[in-house]
Amino acid sequence: MTPSTPASTDTKLITLMVTLVLFSPLAIDIYLPAFPAIADSFGVNAVRVQDTVTWFMFSLGLGQLLAGPLADRFGRRPIALAGIVIYGFSALMAYLAASLDMLLAARLLQGFGACATSVAAFSAVRDSFGAEKSGRMISYLNGAICFIPALAPLLGTWLTHEFGWRSNFSFMAGFALVAGIFVMMMFKETRPADTHISGSTLSLSRYWSVLREPTFLYHASLCMLAMAVILAYVTSAPVWLMSHLGADMNQFTLWFGINAALNITACMVAPKFMDRFGTRATLQTGLIILAVAGGLMLGLSSINQAWAFMTPIFICSFGFAFVLGSSAGKALAPFGDRAGTAAALLGLFQMSGAGVMVSLTQRLDLTTPMLMTLQMWLLIPGLLVLWSKWGKSWHQAPLTTDEC
Repeated sequence: MTPSTPASTDTKLITLMVTLVLFSPLAIDIYLPAFPAIADSFGVNAVRVQDTVTWFMFSLGLGQLLAGPLADRFGRRPIALAGIVIYGFSALMAYLAASLDMLLAARLLQGFGACATSVAAFSAVRDSFGAEKSGRMISYLNGAICFIPALAPLLGTWLTHEFGWRSNFSFMAGFALVAGIFVMMMFKETRPADTHISGSTLSLSRYWSVLREPTFLYHASLCMLAMAVILAYVTSAPVWLMSHLGADMNQFTLWFGINAALNITACMVAPKFMDRFGTRATLQTGLIILAVAGGLMLGLSSINQAWAFMTPIFICSFGFAFVLGSSAGKALAPFGDRAGTAAALLGLFQMSGAGVMVSLTQRLDLTTPMLMTLQMWLLIPGLLVLWSKWGKSWHQAPLTTDEC
């Protein structure tokens, strides 16, 4: 498959890719309203329940070190199908978990399954749309999957209320079954014939050939820091809004849904902004938005009202979309023959790196607004680098109309 695929093929492929990337956000967002119920069920504090997300994120990134090279060697389709099987099995493990430790183990395994579907999806996008267009398509994918944060908590609230928190994981298992049949029937292999597959699948040289590129390191680090902002929000907001500010599950779901709708808008606006102003201006704008949102969060931190917490989050959603949309494509751009390996390392930075960052910072003696301020302001050095001579080299302005 080439970057000049027909429109009908593009639509079919994007539908499949959306299906594959839905596994990760579904595994995070659907059971957020059940956090208090899980904590009560196992008799643990809220921070330990938050670990069920961070452990998932950690394996979601770490597993890509294996899934990426395997996708380059064996193809995107078999890796996607294997990931779906692992995901469904681990969802059943979580449903049957008799202790929080068993639930954590199931979530760790589930992250490995979701990482395989994610690598397959983003590798196929890079295969099919080329270096520059893939950045725009990634933004559209992000916009599409933002429907999950809007809808999944609503479903999770109903499932938890009617059938208990375990029903969220039985739903994930059912989704894996249906999506697996769809992918098996519709997904055609996209791996280019010239994909570099010589040597050992786990050869360190495969990773080093990507990691030695400053362009990749810079943009992958920005993806990691931006993802940490969102991960800190989705893991901390349920406890902050429901336990500290007194919101019930329906009120939490409303606030979360509004932010998800803004995420959808932002992820759809970002590619248009890139088309008009270029990826460099988009990245700069996103970093500035996140810095401003962090300042606003700090300024409103003394007000114990849901709107005071959520308003900066609404603003930061646009910064996240602009940073991720402009950085992900640039990180993968130099690696047409190693898209799977590059996508795996990008996922490691974005998922495992963000998971470790959030898990550590959540153990600091910070209120949730202070935690969010810290996470947003950690991107300020990235803005300073962008303005430097190194940043101008690592993220050059477009030279042709193909990038504009």
